[in-house]
Amino acid sequence: QYKQPTIAIMEEAESGTVNLKSKEGEIFPVDIEVARMSELVKGMLADESGDDDDTTEIPLPSVKAAVLKKVIEFCSHYKSEPMTEIKKPVQSTDVAEHVQKWYADFINVEKVLLFELILAANDMDIKPLVGLATLSISDMVKGKTPEETRKFFNIKDDCPPEEEYKRREES
Repeated sequence: QYKQPTIAIMEEAESGTVNLKSKEGEIFPVDIEVARMSELVKGMLADESGDDDDTTEIPLPSVKAAVLKKVIEFCSHYKSEPMTEIKKPVQSTDVAEHVQKWYADFINVEKVLLFELILAANDMDIKPLVGLATLSISDMVKGKTPEETRKFFNIKDDCPPEEEYKRREES
């Protein structure tokens, strides 16, 4: 009778740790199952599956150590308590109305860190974190005027003065 030995091999391959290396060279040992939330890491682990090294090191040259630490915190929590899916279209941008309290508290960070989390989550391809962070940004800009939104995102308004005057007259 045929048995499926590949299942045992796959389960064995899923256990253990992987070292994620930040931009500064700091190493973060992470459970493989947690690290695999990143599609980037998952792909790199698949490429490394034939190696006999005890622990794989995955370089993440665009992710700062402090940001990587937050990303790992998110992924670790997600593995034990998956985040409620953010329904689209979004009716309310209040993060707490869409996800559990832990996630709403987690993403309540300084704007600079939030942008860095979005970039890291995008680079590492962690869709739930991208969704959570972008929802938080939308909550921050909700109700702002175009001028306030440009200021929030530090976007220079290169509109000629006559266009700006016309735009203000129309509002």
